[in-house]
Amino acid sequence: MRLVWIEARDFRNHADTRLEVPDGLAIAVGGNGEGKTNLLEAMFYGLTLSSPRSSSDQPLIRTGASSAYVRCEVEGPAGRTLVEVEVRPAGANRVQVNRSSLRRRRDIRRVARAVFFGPGDLEVVQGDPGARRDFLDEAVATLWPLREPTATAYERVLRQRNRLLKEWEGRGAPPDLPAWDAELVTAGSALTAARAEAVERVGPLAGEEFEALTGYGLETRYAPSVPFEAGWGTQELERAYRARLAERRADELVRRVTLVGPHRDDLALAVRELTARSFASHGEAWAAALALRLGQARAVTEELGEPPVLLLDDPFPGLDPVRQKRLADRVEGRGQTVLSVADRTHVIEGAAVVWSVQGGEVSPMDGGAPTRPDRKGD
Repeated sequence: MRLVWIEARDFRNHADTRLEVPDGLAIAVGGNGEGKTNLLEAMFYGLTLSSPRSSSDQPLIRTGASSAYVRCEVEGPAGRTLVEVEVRPAGANRVQVNRSSLRRRRDIRRVARAVFFGPGDLEVVQGDPGARRDFLDEAVATLWPLREPTATAYERVLRQRNRLLKEWEGRGAPPDLPAWDAELVTAGSALTAARAEAVERVGPLAGEEFEALTGYGLETRYAPSVPFEAGWGTQELERAYRARLAERRADELVRRVTLVGPHRDDLALAVRELTARSFASHGEAWAAALALRLGQARAVTEELGEPPVLLLDDPFPGLDPVRQKRLADRVEGRGQTVLSVADRTHVIEGAAVVWSVQGGEVSPMDGGAPTRPDRKGD
């Protein structure tokens, strides 16, 4: 799977960027604020219809522009696919795949898979559990696109059940929860099972990546709100879920909020048998965050039989020189990889192309004009 070419127009600070993206390793070099991260973000957006940096699309639109546009072509086992997106400041974006409207966002993952690492991933290791839950759900969606709605379905049921609890004033009969309990158990069990399988797939590979960078291991363990054991089927998990809800019923009525379910899950990470969030050094936390994404990419490769597009945004600064060298040695051979760096000394020898990014304009390092691909349908 590879990104053949991309066009980003009025996307962040890119007024009109058009690039052919080669096989193998491509490197974007630029100082802070010049647009190298925005370039990788545009690539990820074209491949997934989501931003790894912003939950809102408004910041993606260049100041003064009415909309942003991302066009790209992806090549996979089924051939080439044209993706065209108009990012609008309000309302639904306009998305077409091979000139036909896209019905559901998750359908894009059937033709394109991408994994993005950026400095913000440090929150997965050192931040609140919500960041780790987001990582788990992104891993599920990348591995199994058809299971992506699982998290959304659970959030919908959770909101309704919480509303019922909050609207109860604490007097008279308690709210009628059994019906919502049944939906919560069904949706929550599906999400728990998906996350557990994702950790089973990604965790060991992330541990291998971390050990290759540091020389010692990273332990990953799924910590679900509902007790879960390997080998359980749906019936066992739902039974445990119902029992846990019954145990916390009185507490939920007092606090008027749902206290059981995947919204209280965590991903336990440990370095040298110590909790990474509390005891890992900055370099160890950075290496762990990077290893999780590299493990995610390898898990996708094992699932599909081909690697996803791997986007690594400035991965070197959090590593010491020895680990920087180890990462550089491991980047190649992973399929198509696009790497951004601020320091030219981090350019890896043997890259298929090196771009210079300045003020949202991209050109080859030799100073030539940006590549202008022959775009399908033009």
